[in-house]
Amino acid sequence: MNNSTTYFTSSHEWVRTAGEYCVVGLTRYAVENLGEIVFIEMPAPAIQLKVGDPLCVVESVKAASEIYSPIAGTIHSINQHLQNTPELINSAPEDDGWILKVVIDDLQSLTHLLSREQYEKIIAAE
Repeated sequence: MNNSTTYFTSSHEWVRTAGEYCVVGLTRYAVENLGEIVFIEMPAPAIQLKVGDPLCVVESVKAASEIYSPIAGTIHSINQHLQNTPELINSAPEDDGWILKVVIDDLQSLTHLLSREQYEKIIAAE
């Protein structure tokens, strides 16, 4: 993705700017700690999200975990591939295993997110 920037949250989601959208997913660190993901309950497109709203439920061999939205905006699309092949998130969580695309309300709202360097410091301390 040209001219994209990737941001992170302390709860282990990533947000990548991609033109008029932001792509959201789970970090490799999150996936490794959740265990093998076997199912994802995806949200419907066109839902309006606020920061902290429930985004999806990820079921792993260990447990089910609710994932919360790191940004505010409207869901544009979901990664349809995860419906039939949720294991994609295990092998490529920060690439083909993205969860959804959001039309963000305000790019300034990304300022509360972490840079890759800030995020790596957090996971190094855990």
